[in-house]
Amino acid sequence: MLRSLAPHLRLDRVTDIRGDMIRALGVEALLVDLDGTLKDYYESSFPADIVAWVAEMRDQVRLCMLTNGRPYRVQPLADRLGIECVAPAYKPLTWGVRAALARLQLDRTRVAIVGDQLFADVLAGRRAGIFTILVPPISPREPWITGVKRPLERWLLRTTAR
Repeated sequence: MLRSLAPHLRLDRVTDIRGDMIRALGVEALLVDLDGTLKDYYESSFPADIVAWVAEMRDQVRLCMLTNGRPYRVQPLADRLGIECVAPAYKPLTWGVRAALARLQLDRTRVAIVGDQLFADVLAGRRAGIFTILVPPISPREPWITGVKRPLERWLLRTTAR
Protein backbone atom coordinates (compact mmCIF):
# COMPACT_ATOMS: atom_id res chain seq x y z
CA MET A 1 0.00 0.00 0.00
CA LEU A 2 2.68 2.51 1.00
CA ARG A 3 4.64 1.74 -2.15
CA SER A 4 1.74 3.02 -4.28
CA LEU A 5 2.09 6.37 -2.53
CA ALA A 6 5.88 6.65 -2.64
CA PRO A 7 7.19 8.82 -5.48
CA HIS A 8 10.06 7.45 -7.54
CA LEU A 9 11.85 10.80 -7.25
CA ARG A 10 11.50 13.85 -4.98
CA LEU A 11 12.82 17.27 -5.98
CA ASP A 12 12.72 20.71 -4.37
CA ARG A 13 11.00 22.42 -7.33
CA VAL A 14 9.65 21.53 -10.73
CA THR A 15 12.38 23.73 -12.22
CA ASP A 16 14.96 21.26 -10.85
CA ILE A 17 13.87 18.85 -13.58
CA ARG A 18 16.37 19.06 -16.44
CA GLY A 19 16.26 17.61 -19.92
CA ASP A 20 19.39 15.48 -19.44
CA MET A 21 17.91 14.02 -16.23
CA ILE A 22 14.68 13.10 -18.00
CA ARG A 23 16.47 11.62 -21.01
CA ALA A 24 18.65 9.51 -18.68
CA LEU A 25 15.43 8.01 -17.32
CA GLY A 26 14.29 7.19 -20.85
CA VAL A 27 11.42 9.66 -20.57
CA GLU A 28 10.15 11.47 -23.66
CA ALA A 29 7.21 13.32 -22.09
CA LEU A 30 6.23 14.88 -18.78
CA LEU A 31 2.66 15.07 -17.51
CA VAL A 32 2.78 18.17 -15.34
CA ASP A 33 0.22 19.13 -12.73
CA LEU A 34 -0.93 22.76 -12.75
CA ASP A 35 -2.06 24.05 -9.37
CA GLY A 36 0.59 23.80 -6.69
CA THR A 37 3.18 22.61 -9.19
CA LEU A 38 3.37 25.26 -11.92
CA LYS A 39 1.50 28.06 -10.16
CA ASP A 40 -0.31 29.13 -7.03
CA TYR A 41 -3.89 27.87 -7.18
CA TYR A 42 -5.31 31.37 -6.76
CA GLU A 43 -3.10 33.10 -9.34
CA SER A 44 -4.03 33.51 -13.00
CA SER A 45 -0.43 33.77 -14.20
CA PHE A 46 2.80 31.82 -13.90
CA PRO A 47 6.01 32.86 -12.14
CA ALA A 48 8.71 33.96 -14.59
CA ASP A 49 10.99 31.02 -13.71
CA ILE A 50 8.19 28.57 -14.54
CA VAL A 51 7.58 30.20 -17.92
CA ALA A 52 11.32 30.01 -18.68
CA TRP A 53 11.50 26.38 -17.51
CA VAL A 54 8.56 25.35 -19.70
CA ALA A 55 10.09 27.10 -22.72
CA GLU A 56 13.40 25.28 -22.12
CA MET A 57 11.80 21.89 -21.48
CA ARG A 58 9.51 22.12 -24.53
CA ASP A 59 12.67 21.94 -26.65
CA GLN A 60 13.80 18.75 -24.92
CA VAL A 61 10.69 16.70 -24.03
CA ARG A 62 7.01 16.80 -24.75
CA LEU A 63 4.91 18.45 -22.05
CA CYS A 64 1.27 17.89 -21.24
CA MET A 65 -0.59 19.62 -18.42
CA LEU A 66 -2.53 17.01 -16.46
CA THR A 67 -4.93 18.67 -14.06
CA ASN A 68 -8.16 18.03 -12.23
CA GLY A 69 -9.17 21.60 -13.03
CA ARG A 70 -12.05 22.49 -15.30
CA PRO A 71 -11.16 22.96 -18.98
CA TYR A 72 -12.58 26.50 -19.19
CA ARG A 73 -10.12 27.58 -16.47
CA VAL A 74 -7.03 25.53 -17.34
CA GLN A 75 -7.00 25.32 -21.15
CA PRO A 76 -6.16 29.04 -21.55
CA LEU A 77 -3.26 28.54 -19.11
CA ALA A 78 -1.94 25.57 -21.10
CA ASP A 79 -2.31 27.58 -24.31
CA ARG A 80 -0.32 30.41 -22.74
CA LEU A 81 2.52 27.97 -22.08
CA GLY A 82 2.14 26.33 -25.49
CA ILE A 83 1.59 22.82 -24.13
CA GLU A 84 -1.05 20.09 -24.42
CA CYS A 85 -3.69 19.80 -21.71
CA VAL A 86 -5.85 16.99 -20.35
CA ALA A 87 -8.58 18.26 -18.04
CA PRO A 88 -10.25 17.16 -15.96
CA ALA A 89 -7.85 14.30 -15.31
CA TYR A 90 -9.80 12.81 -12.39
CA LYS A 91 -6.61 12.03 -10.49
CA PRO A 92 -6.01 9.72 -8.61
CA LEU A 93 -7.92 7.67 -11.17
CA THR A 94 -5.87 6.75 -14.22
CA TRP A 95 -8.31 8.08 -16.82
CA GLY A 96 -6.39 11.33 -17.38
CA VAL A 97 -3.03 9.59 -17.55
CA ARG A 98 -4.37 7.14 -20.15
CA ALA A 99 -5.90 10.03 -22.15
CA ALA A 100 -2.57 11.87 -22.11
CA LEU A 101 -0.68 8.74 -23.21
CA ALA A 102 -3.11 8.33 -26.11
CA ARG A 103 -2.82 11.98 -27.09
CA LEU A 104 0.98 11.85 -26.95
CA GLN A 105 1.03 8.41 -28.61
CA LEU A 106 3.60 7.17 -26.13
CA ASP A 107 3.96 4.03 -24.07
CA ARG A 108 3.76 4.45 -20.30
CA THR A 109 7.44 3.54 -19.96
CA ARG A 110 8.37 6.72 -21.86
CA VAL A 111 6.34 9.12 -19.68
CA ALA A 112 6.67 10.59 -16.17
CA ILE A 113 4.22 12.56 -14.07
CA VAL A 114 5.24 15.47 -11.87
CA GLY A 115 3.04 17.04 -9.22
CA ASP A 116 2.76 18.27 -5.66
CA GLN A 117 0.24 15.79 -4.20
CA LEU A 118 0.71 12.19 -3.10
CA PHE A 119 -3.01 11.39 -3.19
CA ALA A 120 -3.56 12.79 -6.68
CA ASP A 121 -0.43 12.99 -8.82
CA VAL A 122 1.76 10.24 -7.36
CA LEU A 123 -1.09 7.81 -6.81
CA ALA A 124 -2.44 8.32 -10.35
CA GLY A 125 1.03 7.85 -11.80
CA ARG A 126 1.80 4.76 -9.73
CA ARG A 127 -1.57 3.20 -10.58
CA ALA A 128 -0.94 3.90 -14.30
CA GLY A 129 2.56 2.41 -14.11
CA ILE A 130 4.50 5.56 -14.95
CA PHE A 131 7.50 7.21 -13.29
CA THR A 132 6.47 9.69 -10.57
CA ILE A 133 8.16 12.90 -9.46
CA LEU A 134 6.96 14.75 -6.36
CA VAL A 135 7.72 18.40 -5.70
CA PRO A 136 6.58 20.52 -2.75
CA PRO A 137 3.72 22.93 -3.44
CA ILE A 138 4.89 26.13 -5.12
CA SER A 139 2.83 28.14 -2.62
CA PRO A 140 1.30 27.54 0.80
CA ARG A 141 -2.03 28.91 -0.49
CA GLU A 142 -4.31 26.12 -1.64
CA PRO A 143 -7.94 25.01 -1.44
CA TRP A 144 -9.02 23.65 1.91
CA ILE A 145 -9.58 20.14 0.50
CA THR A 146 -5.92 19.94 -0.48
CA GLY A 147 -4.74 21.39 2.82
CA VAL A 148 -6.65 18.76 4.76
CA LYS A 149 -4.56 16.01 3.15
CA ARG A 150 -1.15 17.62 3.75
CA PRO A 151 -0.52 16.35 7.32
CA LEU A 152 -1.13 12.75 6.22
CA GLU A 153 1.11 13.29 3.17
CA ARG A 154 3.94 14.57 5.38
CA TRP A 155 3.59 11.55 7.69
CA LEU A 156 3.59 9.13 4.75
CA LEU A 157 6.67 10.80 3.22
CA ARG A 158 8.54 10.44 6.51
CA THR A 159 7.40 6.80 6.80
CA THR A 160 8.36 5.83 3.25
CA ALA A 161 11.73 7.60 3.52
CA ARG A 162 12.84 5.17 6.22
